[in-house]
Amino acid sequence: MVGTGENFPHLGESSAVGQPAAGVQPYYAQRAEVLGQRYGSVTFEEVHGGVLDLLPPAPAKVLDVGAGTGRDAVALAQRGYQVVAAEPVRELREVAQSLNPCDDVRWLEDSLPALSHLQGPFELVLLSAVWMHLASAERGQAMERLATLLAPAGLLVVSLRRGVPPTDRVMFDVPAEEVVQDGERAALRLVRLVGEGADRLGRAEVWWQTVVLRKGGE
Repeated sequence: MVGTGENFPHLGESSAVGQPAAGVQPYYAQRAEVLGQRYGSVTFEEVHGGVLDLLPPAPAKVLDVGAGTGRDAVALAQRGYQVVAAEPVRELREVAQSLNPCDDVRWLEDSLPALSHLQGPFELVLLSAVWMHLASAERGQAMERLATLLAPAGLLVVSLRRGVPPTDRVMFDVPAEEVVQDGERAALRLVRLVGEGADRLGRAEVWWQTVVLRKGGE
């Protein structure tokens, strides 16, 4: 999950309303244990099945941004990857290390758009249900930063929650096409766009897309 600070959307951008200046982090901090159980009810393979064939061979270096309660980070480590999990919410990191203990995942406190505590390069950077927490002004900056963290030919995988944003946290409905355009400006090219359809947690108002971008040429 990603903290948005005090940034707010431009006029006309879809978002939740009436949010505190602290951004999304209080929501996740207050519900960390419940969310850990919820996110753990679906597997890494179920969520990211549409892109698994694109993953680099292990033991590539992988960065999981907004790693939440660690489902994806641990699954990647179990596949043999060298995993760094960046998560700004302390309570989520604590739940992750309780529910999903794994000595092969290195946890650190960091957040988009700056990711100031990280050094690349990484062959794979994953943002699962994270990008939609960034306001419009932050998304271009974040994409530029992610591009600098990628190794040559490295992959950036971004899953997007689509639909009307909820009213209990800061969130934006960001179309895949915008992510692709931001990526192009950062010299990342589209590899795959996955329309995953229905939400695996059964929320009728939610659907998902995944954008896969690669750094550099063919």
